[in-house]
Amino acid sequence: MMEAMTISASLRSPCPPGLCICGRDPLLDTPGADVRILLLTREEEKRLLERLENLKDLADLQRLQGKMFDQLGIRVLIAPKFGEVRTVRGGIEIEVEELPGLCRKTRKTIPAAIRRGLEKNPQVAFDLLNAHDLLRGT
Repeated sequence: MMEAMTISASLRSPCPPGLCICGRDPLLDTPGADVRILLLTREEEKRLLERLENLKDLADLQRLQGKMFDQLGIRVLIAPKFGEVRTVRGGIEIEVEELPGLCRKTRKTIPAAIRRGLEKNPQVAFDLLNAHDLLRGT
């Protein structure tokens, strides 16, 4: 039990200088700043991406979105693009909002993992489209 608490309390190691503009160090230097995002270590990130790639259903995706926000402060917005949706890659918009301390690479890998999850389980994509009814604006 104590070991799990130590692991979860460890912070993400810094990115190589000049490669990332995540703002990790200024975030750590700011008193009272929300540093939850720094709890996403590289190992935890791998687990998160694997989990996003293996979605069970739309409720599972929504639960993961909620957990990412509650535990890490990451807000992920997922919605069909306006117009005709022909493919999961091109028809569903997935956006990870900018957040101090969130690496540029992670902002790209989360949507990619979700897309892979939607491709593996197309029913999740269909349910997502159904949840955003085509007649929502009328």
